[in-house]
Amino acid sequence: MKAPSPTRSEEPPRSAGSETLEVIKTVVFALLIAFVLRVMLFQPFTIPSASMEPNLYEGDYIVVTKWSYGYSKYSSGLPVNLPLGEGRLFNTAPKRGDIAVFKLPRDNKTDYIKRVIGLPGDRVQMIANKLYINGQPVQDAIVDEGQVADAFGPRSIVRARETLPNGKSFMTQDFGPGGDLDDTGVYEVPAGHYFMMGDNRDNSIDSRVAEYAGVGMVPEQNLVGKAQIIMFSWEPGASLFNPVSWFANIRPSRFFRILD
Repeated sequence: MKAPSPTRSEEPPRSAGSETLEVIKTVVFALLIAFVLRVMLFQPFTIPSASMEPNLYEGDYIVVTKWSYGYSKYSSGLPVNLPLGEGRLFNTAPKRGDIAVFKLPRDNKTDYIKRVIGLPGDRVQMIANKLYINGQPVQDAIVDEGQVADAFGPRSIVRARETLPNGKSFMTQDFGPGGDLDDTGVYEVPAGHYFMMGDNRDNSIDSRVAEYAGVGMVPEQNLVGKAQIIMFSWEPGASLFNPVSWFANIRPSRFFRILD
């Protein structure tokens, strides 16, 4: 007669050492997967200011795709740079109107998010609160007017829909004419660089401000990725360590919003 197969209870028990090894292997594999996802594919960012209103608000949590522009030494999303030298691997140029995350040129460390306005070789200028690219005014149309509260108290704002020369259309916001950056000289964008602006035109330190005090021209190797979607959003004041504040400050209307 054939002997019965051993039941599961008859299998030899695992030692504590082998179970610990399995746990360590699982953790290592999980960390490797997270590393690949963060370095090569996706990276989350939190919007820290109002410089991209009315399209991005402080407290929005967005996802940036790394492959959109290729990879450079600054695009890892980690405290250390990738060993890629100068330039970019699998480089793809951003399109005019993209919302891009990049490393601030003056320190190559701080993450900034702005919209790509000027491409290499472009001439960009603000005249009487109107954007000009290569000597031509950019189309815009006022949509509405309102008020916002900031450090200076309630202020009147104007929202307009702007359409870039390539047809990319999006909303902008400003405090009306007379702002410090509403009239500028001509900015000539060098080869391998990009001119960035915030959508909140009178409340954005961007390429209109020289590199030593602002952003200046952004080298292509400083590009990190393209902002694609708002995953979720909280009003300022929500705290990770205070779950009650999550529900008091949540903005569900902004969840899963595709970015223009």
